[in-house]
Amino acid sequence: MKLSDFDFDLPEELIATRPVKPRPAARLLLAEGDTIADRHVRDLTQILQPGDRLVLNNTRVIPARLFGTRSRATKDGSGVARIEATLLNPDPSGGWRVLARPLRKLAPGDRVDFGAGLTATVSARDETEAVLDFDLKGPDFDAALDAAGRMPLPPYIESRRPADAQDAEDYQTVFARLRGAVAAPTASLHFDAALLDALKARGVAFTEVTLHVGAGTFLPVKVEDVKTHRMHAEWGEVTPDAADAINATKAAGGRVIPVGTTALRLIESAARSGRVEPWRGETDIFIYPGFEFHAADALMTNFHLPKSTLLMLVSALMGKERIDAIYAHAVASGYRFFSYGDASLLVPRRE
Repeated sequence: MKLSDFDFDLPEELIATRPVKPRPAARLLLAEGDTIADRHVRDLTQILQPGDRLVLNNTRVIPARLFGTRSRATKDGSGVARIEATLLNPDPSGGWRVLARPLRKLAPGDRVDFGAGLTATVSARDETEAVLDFDLKGPDFDAALDAAGRMPLPPYIESRRPADAQDAEDYQTVFARLRGAVAAPTASLHFDAALLDALKARGVAFTEVTLHVGAGTFLPVKVEDVKTHRMHAEWGEVTPDAADAINATKAAGGRVIPVGTTALRLIESAARSGRVEPWRGETDIFIYPGFEFHAADALMTNFHLPKSTLLMLVSALMGKERIDAIYAHAVASGYRFFSYGDASLLVPRRE
């Protein structure tokens, strides 16, 4: 498999920079077996069946993009510089690993003030990242971050407009609970409380898992032989109750449907024995054609970037030729792409 095999032409006007309102009004491409139907997310109340189980990622996006001022004692008075930092994940030292621009202007010992009482010391730096040791910890850090930070929108949105106050609501799921993600599980953005209630009334069950989505989800694949690509690691957890519920659904003949590639990657990480086991830790699972699925029977997901690992994942689930046809239909029909775009429900052919 070559990286070029996963390329396609995408008109720029199909890249969504704002979500549809209300959330379930987004379009839904239903690909079931050999058929394709144009529906809306609200139609899930007719499409899903009693006994189906949706797996939801309950991670909460933190306002991880920060803008601050670096200070350094220098004789010539050049110790002040503007710094942009995006939090990645906690470092074992107790600080935070960050992407910083311009990185060359940070050195161990520098102080950075991001406003709202959020200050940090640079404790380490290498060729790609820095580590910031924030003065505040725990709830005080969270409160200051909420005041100082902005939502870390994907690069293909940030290149078109800056994040604003509306994104604090739009880029968060209605069931987000556990802080730690720096990117949203975007397929879940299509749900609101009314739709969740209607699906429960339909007999659809829900299970929550946690995968803190990292900024690495936006990193491009740089190797032509996709099998040599190495995924970024992300922290996740499948509790014993979640594992039991998923296994019970499968034993009863129901369908397990992750909402988003993050939930799918997590439960498949926990299911390498053939059934879902309780699981906690970092996963760098890479799903591409030829992968053997043990947990997911279908997938609800948005439309993904050309040459991305997520496009490879849906190709593994549905088959490469099938995904090519689905994406060709989506482009021709004017579906909106990427994080704030429309959704698809992918149901592979049953053996």
